[in-house]
Amino acid sequence: MRKLIETGLPPMNQPFSWAVQSQGILFTAHGPVTPDGLVANAEIEAQTRLTFENLRSAVEAAGRTLDDVAQVLVYMLKAEDMRVIDSVYREFFREPWPSRSSVVVSGFVHPSMRIEIVAYVGPTDEQ
Repeated sequence: MRKLIETGLPPMNQPFSWAVQSQGILFTAHGPVTPDGLVANAEIEAQTRLTFENLRSAVEAAGRTLDDVAQVLVYMLKAEDMRVIDSVYREFFREPWPSRSSVVVSGFVHPSMRIEIVAYVGPTDEQ
């Protein structure tokens, strides 16, 4: 059964939860959403930083840290943004790095978005 994690992130007008936990695994997805629930109309560096700050908020709300993240899926609008995304990514994660896949997409639901991520946090050793 899914358990909702209260992240403190703004409610959205779509049928999804910022983070849920099931069988000890945390499932979470994020984009460059500001505290007032708007998509940041910003350059890729600012969007990436906000996206990973939102991820950190969700992971910490579940009582975990970014060191517990096992896998990150990165969806980006432009392949040339990978260098900037990698630079910001290194501010949030350290070795050993989470498993990662990076994909270029043709667009997002919101026209201002340039990045979206999905992350998985495995169960703790106690679970």
